[in-house]
Amino acid sequence: MARKRIAFAGASARAVIMYAEPLARDFQDVVEFVGVYDVNQGRCRLLGRKCGIDVPVFADFDAMMKTAKPDLVIVTTVDRYHHEYIIRSLDYGCDVVTEKPMTIDQDKAKEILAAEKRSGRKVTVTFNYRFAPFNTRIRELIKEGRIGTPLSVHFEWMLDTSHGADYFRRWHRQKKNSGGLLVHKSTHHFDLVNWWIDDQPEVVNAFGDLRYYGKNGPFRGERCLGCAHAKECAFYWDMRTEPVMIEYYLDNEKEDGYHRDGCVYDEKIDIEDTMSVQVKYKRGALMSYTLTAYAPYEGFRLVINGTEGRLEAEDFHGSVGAFAKQSVWRLRLYNRRNEEITIKVPEASGGHGGGDQRLLEMTFRGGMADPLKHAANSGDGARSILVGVAGNISIREKRPVRIDELLP
Repeated sequence: MARKRIAFAGASARAVIMYAEPLARDFQDVVEFVGVYDVNQGRCRLLGRKCGIDVPVFADFDAMMKTAKPDLVIVTTVDRYHHEYIIRSLDYGCDVVTEKPMTIDQDKAKEILAAEKRSGRKVTVTFNYRFAPFNTRIRELIKEGRIGTPLSVHFEWMLDTSHGADYFRRWHRQKKNSGGLLVHKSTHHFDLVNWWIDDQPEVVNAFGDLRYYGKNGPFRGERCLGCAHAKECAFYWDMRTEPVMIEYYLDNEKEDGYHRDGCVYDEKIDIEDTMSVQVKYKRGALMSYTLTAYAPYEGFRLVINGTEGRLEAEDFHGSVGAFAKQSVWRLRLYNRRNEEITIKVPEASGGHGGGDQRLLEMTFRGGMADPLKHAANSGDGARSILVGVAGNISIREKRPVRIDELLP
């Protein structure tokens, strides 16, 4: 069988760590790299070096597509450009694998869906959290009817002051780039709920504000390196202490001027760090969701109430706080017979709770049964971002927003 010809649109660290390195190491029998495009040529060359492969480097996307003639394009650019490279790849007759979020607003989502339809090609959105064994077990329990029909969901997600703060250093901190955390980050979480309860969001009401980072800081600078407040700032970070940051970013600043260590108190930050969202689903289930980007520890708490019982789940991890450097998974069922059942899910290794490797196997090797519908398509990508997009509109306009206002 001929190997699939793969090109990269975006040579980000995500492109290398999530896709290029594991594909080069474990999937050479089914894929070959035929090109990498990025405005930052230094990172393009780095992708090949990290994989130990001589990957052709391109400064022009169209030149890459015409010369390399890929079968599939992996899109890992800044979020605001996802739609551009997804659509252009589809129009070249290629399938697309895109990082989440699929895109950042409803108009771009419409354009993607239209391009997919006219091209006859396929868009896959890489929701790796679906593939984590812990999250898969939740899906199985609900599908088995262990709590009956889901009626309400309570979902609290916490980002700690290491991971959470990092979104306020990077390009994500402006909504024009990421859609804010309700799109960039919460797309994972909204997709999980859509998938777990097998339903579609209908109405969204949200509140959100910037309460901790940005304008709330006692002082500010342009970036951490060279900052006059280095000794007094709780969020000072010397990227020179981390070889991966030097290799990917510091050594390549001259290419595009991008600073990976922007000040978390920069007054130009316009995304929220404190968010609360209510969602009504088409079959009547209700969800309350919160995202906090400055919690003392990282993870989530989940409750799903159904006609026959209640499921409670906790997943704690992260690099600071009470659960630093460990993974804690707790899963319990309560039924109408007054039973409390603890579900033990075997510990999984690897990124995103063990989901990354499983996602790569299904996406690039294929031929796997998918009874739980782990593989996510453009419709799944649209439904997940539209909760966040509707949330952003609701916050801005102070009103509930119907999903079909955005994408019929």
